Amino acid sequence: MPFASDILGHAAQVAMLSRALEQGRLHHAYVFIGPEGVGKRALAYGLGKAIHCGEAAHDYCGGCASCVKIDNRNHPDVRLIEPLPGKKEISIEQVRTLEKELNYRAFSGKKKIGIIDPATLMNLPAQNALLKTLEEPPADSVLILIAASAGGLLPTLLSRCLRLSFAPLPSAEVARYLVEQKGLSSEQAALVAAVSLGSLGRALSPEMAELAAQRAEWIDQIAAMRETAGWAALAEELAKERADAIRFLEWLAEWYRDVVIYRVTGNAEMIGNSDLAGKLSAEAAKTTVDDALRLRAAALETAARIRRNVNRRMALENVFTEIAGLAARD
Repeated sequence: MPFASDILGHAAQVAMLSRALEQGRLHHAYVFIGPEGVGKRALAYGLGKAIHCGEAAHDYCGGCASCVKIDNRNHPDVRLIEPLPGKKEISIEQVRTLEKELNYRAFSGKKKIGIIDPATLMNLPAQNALLKTLEEPPADSVLILIAASAGGLLPTLLSRCLRLSFAPLPSAEVARYLVEQKGLSSEQAALVAAVSLGSLGRALSPEMAELAAQRAEWIDQIAAMRETAGWAALAEELAKERADAIRFLEWLAEWYRDVVIYRVTGNAEMIGNSDLAGKLSAEAAKTTVDDALRLRAAALETAARIRRNVNRRMALENVFTEIAGLAARD
């Protein structure tokens, strides 16, 4: 059953969508929320293949004309909306074009599928335009919004979508994939899996070695923020490149997630930064669960805002001010 076996992890989400498909009860709109690179888009395309496959019922074969077209991103009934080349936002014109296409009869006679990824890059006019479509959804259509967090999306938009939350993949699953599919040694795979923080997309990135070295440095800088106000230099450095700022903030969110897990369970095997358990233990000893959750939310919200082109340095400084502010309460 490829729909289940092709998707790494997320068994509950796959089972829910498979059951809805079999029962003919797919929702008209979903929002997939979770860290980047964990398989949200892969699952969206998997659902598209399960709907349109010419060989399997409520599943997909992976080899028929429809499956191949979806894999090649040229199926007429499965449309991906993302920022156009050279653009930083998804425009209202793109959303209106998608709305028109969803209202057309499907070429296959099945369902039209629209995937918006990342949905948080829709500007405000685009989100308001999409809201109208969600209020009166076209017949035989499924809309899937994909986002790292809900922070950049209008509450009214979210309220009209069925939300599926995605957690980081277990390090063991990522490591096993790297060994079986990419030929890495067990030791290499374990380190890359830990550094990837549960993101297969990140694990496959050539930047993993650099990130592995940066993590320890970032952790020391975060710890120093509680002793001094020397965070301005880090904010200035990270703000130079949008991608660097977002990568740091996504890592920071997962770091504080690990802090919460470690404080609650005391188990370093369940965390993404398992190879830095000593530093994590030190951070968990001086950070409450409530503070860690608040800082995680702040990191995710700031990443979403930076994707929407706010002043990067000011946004980063606001997060660092919150971290430094913990010292005043210690």
